[in-house]
Parts: sequence; structure tokens; C-alpha cells
Amino acid sequence: MDLEERVAELERRLAVLEERGGDGSSAGAVAGREADGGDFWALEGLKGRLAEGGAEAGGVLFTGAVRAPTGLRYEWQYGLTTDAVLDADWSAAAESFAALGQAVRLRLLREILDGRDTVAALTELDGIGTTGQIYHHLRQLSAAGWLHTPARGHYEIPAVRVVPLLVMLAAAQP
Repeated sequence: MDLEERVAELERRLAVLEERGGDGSSAGAVAGREADGGDFWALEGLKGRLAEGGAEAGGVLFTGAVRAPTGLRYEWQYGLTTDAVLDADWSAAAESFAALGQAVRLRLLREILDGRDTVAALTELDGIGTTGQIYHHLRQLSAAGWLHTPARGHYEIPAVRVVPLLVMLAAAQP
């Protein structure tokens, strides 16, 4: 690293410390600590990338490394600049949100993630509804991209949707 890069890194670190306050406490929520990157290692990495790319308005990133109850592992990340999010047609997301806006559908997704991937297995659960109602909910979730059928009669959450689904559920927590 040359002198200019080192000074820029020191200024960045100083700004982080100032944002946290004099006592060193974090200003935001922290779920865990990365051993060599500090409390906000993902955020700092995002800010560095955005600065390199000239994204002055900032951006958002969500990422996850998940092992489902079935043993399948999912690692995924996705980021957008703030301008890209603000300039997008938000109404296009309505169908996706609407599909998730029903308790039975969320339970179906959870059960499918747990490995109950057929209608027969889902009908055995209490409080899910009739076979016809289950198919209705599965069609809604499939149309919105939250489910697909890898084999006849079997449903699964597409790998690229597992982490986003968990992020949305985490964001909805009070």
C-alpha cells in the first residue's frame, strides 16, 4: 500500500470510530463479530466498494451463509446502489411481497425448506388447509418465484431465493 492509500484507510477507520462514539460502542445492531474485521466488517467492505465505484449515494447489500434443516447449504450475496433501488419500479415487487403476505404461505415455505416437499406431506400438517387450498397457495408462491418444481410433484425454494427470504423475515422482526 502506498502512503496515499494508507492515509485514506486511516481516515476511514477514524470516521468509523467517530460514528461509534467516544466509548467505542456500536451505533447499529451487531449479530456477531468477525475476528479480524471489527463489528461492521460487511458494512465497511460495502462502503469501500461503493467508494471505488463512485456510488456517492451509497448502496445496500444482503448476504448469508445458511445450512437448511435438510442439510443443504446456501451462500449468497446481492447488492445494489441506492440510486438503482430508488430508480426502480417498486410496484414490480408487489406480487412478490403479496405472495409472502399470508401466514399459511410462509408456513408452507418453512415446511418446504424443512424438507416436506410434496403436497401429500404438506396435507399431513395441522392448520394448512385442504389439498385444493394448498395447491392454490403453492401456485401463488410459484408465480412469484418463491417456489419451483424440480421434479413432478415436488416443490423447492430456488437456491437464489433462500437467503433473500430469510433476509426479509429477519427484516420483519420487531
